[in-house]
Amino acid sequence: MRTVTIATKGPRQWQGIPAIERAANGRLWAAFFSGGPQEPDTENYVLLTTSTDDGLTWSDPAAIVTPPGATRAYDPALWHDPSGRLWLFYNQANLETSEFAVWAMTTDNSSDASPTWSAPRRIEIAAPFAFRLNKPTVLTTGEWLLPVTWARQAPAAWFAGDQQIQGVAISTDAGASWTLYGGVQAPSWALENMIVEQRDGRLWMLIRTGSGVLWQSFSEDRGRTWSEASPTDIVNPGVRFFIRRLASGRLLLINTPDPRQRCTLYAYLSDPQDDTAFGRGLLLDPRDKVSYPDAIQASDGTIYAIHDCDRHGPGEIILNVFTEEEILAAENSGN
Repeated sequence: MRTVTIATKGPRQWQGIPAIERAANGRLWAAFFSGGPQEPDTENYVLLTTSTDDGLTWSDPAAIVTPPGATRAYDPALWHDPSGRLWLFYNQANLETSEFAVWAMTTDNSSDASPTWSAPRRIEIAAPFAFRLNKPTVLTTGEWLLPVTWARQAPAAWFAGDQQIQGVAISTDAGASWTLYGGVQAPSWALENMIVEQRDGRLWMLIRTGSGVLWQSFSEDRGRTWSEASPTDIVNPGVRFFIRRLASGRLLLINTPDPRQRCTLYAYLSDPQDDTAFGRGLLLDPRDKVSYPDAIQASDGTIYAIHDCDRHGPGEIILNVFTEEEILAAENSGN
């Protein structure tokens, strides 16, 4: 495994919540956000950086989303759609105007050092409070599913707390329009859900909660309706996780296996016959204050995973580069 520090906060007061993608020519993109003294804050904005040498060195992070006035931009996600277009999803919120919305920009030339981005546009989701963090999932039917946390009323604060429920925005026209489905209830501080398609066609939603474990829901109709949520046995301290189907067919899960604190980060592979069973995992970061993983797999099988560490300290954005074979070797060695 290779580990690289992509960026530290420098003069910024804090930074974190990263995302990663890889262009067809191998160019890597990473996004995260900062601004003001903390998260959330009206000065929050999104930064972007890129690497042309497989992640060994990175450009100076530059602001790419800086809303005016009291509007904050946060929670970036980078994602190449099936046509090769790179999406930068992010959230915008403004307490004065009660805006809590999902936005996006796209580019068709993500292989270039200075790609041409579209004008930012709001993703219309029929909810007065909506935000998302994680990459969409493309189903075998071709539909795009964007995991969404939403609420039926706009809150007076930055988040809706116990009113937050989990759903998906589904697009059948390559992202031109989106329709919201699902209102899954989970324990306090439920948010940042992720979705994978299982081998039998069912969809499996995992949900961050404050209960010490991830919760889950299933859909048998491609995301239109969802089962009542229930706890999994995946331990998590109430922090973002990552799950994605790899080219081999296994699921990659990146998670913090502690019920109370953000310490250590592991990469796990699912059992070849059971998507819900995972091995011992590969240790990605042994430190405290590590969180918010995102990842992408290259066509040669290499996995590029990103996370943050100590947002108000050094504010490190960390890249781990590894393979499925390294995860399996770690599991077989017992390390």
